[in-house]
Amino acid sequence: MSGENRLAVLAPILRNYQLEPYFVEDYGNVQKVYANKGTFALKKIPPSNGTDFIRHVHSLYQMGFNRIVPIYPTIDGRYAVLDQAYLYYLMPWLPNDEREQREKRHQQLFRELARMHTLSAKEITIKKEERTEHYEKTLQQFEKNKEFLDGFTEECEKKVYMSPFELLYCLYSNEISQALKFSKSKFEEWYEMTKENEKARMVINHGKISIEHFLYDDRGYGYFANFEKAGYGSPFHDLLPFLSRTLKTRPQRNEECVEWIYYYYKYFPLRADEKLLFYSYLAYPFSIIQTVETYFRKPEKRNELKAVQQLQRQYWYLKNTEYVTMKMVEFDNSQQTKEGAPE
Repeated sequence: MSGENRLAVLAPILRNYQLEPYFVEDYGNVQKVYANKGTFALKKIPPSNGTDFIRHVHSLYQMGFNRIVPIYPTIDGRYAVLDQAYLYYLMPWLPNDEREQREKRHQQLFRELARMHTLSAKEITIKKEERTEHYEKTLQQFEKNKEFLDGFTEECEKKVYMSPFELLYCLYSNEISQALKFSKSKFEEWYEMTKENEKARMVINHGKISIEHFLYDDRGYGYFANFEKAGYGSPFHDLLPFLSRTLKTRPQRNEECVEWIYYYYKYFPLRADEKLLFYSYLAYPFSIIQTVETYFRKPEKRNELKAVQQLQRQYWYLKNTEYVTMKMVEFDNSQQTKEGAPE
């Protein structure tokens, strides 16, 4: 779409804000609008996303957390404009200049995330029966996964000639099983620690934290944007997706990830039971199990080369998460040893 056409499409939407646009630059789902009252960001989202996230943004402002890119109301008080197939909402345009090194940008992100979680933290009541039901259902899933992996391994090993995928899987199978076993053990520890508790801590989660969603103004202050997946949940629900995206690389000892998480802990420490659940979810080899299941259940759609490449990538991710998880567990164990040592 040309600039003139884009301007013509967006002008009626911007009139809801008493803005007269002069020029619009396309940044995908975000349009940079140069208008009579300044420079703005107009974000486009599907109506299915809804505007519930705006309620969480306002709640955070009321709690005293203002490191969020503000969402402007229309002249009649709405926070989004429905136009044809999309909802639009308006924010100021932040320059987001690269003034800091990568490490410092991440540190500021995690400090502000910890502060957001601290301000929004609250205790909720959870019935013991609900916790037990969740525990038993999850254990059943662990057992199903183990049975499937063991069965697939046996089928592969019976063959005289394995396919490349099957051979690679058999090379990895022990490490996959160990990851599943570790994840299950941490989950069982969590249940033993909390089965008598009727409270749990919840915070407002951003929903998709990343350095791309943490923008800087012209003074160098960082602000969260893209709150569309925000909602209440356990604090580590923000940490897990971040780690998942960051660790999907070739095998590497990602010390930075460990440092960022502990930088977050410095301002908002996870409780012992929260850490157990965090480690269980982080270590759970869901992606690689899903890859193997797809290969096994859809033989008519197999592309051996792509399947092998996918398995290789998921194995790298497994090893990366294993390294980060083990480093954090080792650190926790060393801290417990120090605390328990006689003076």
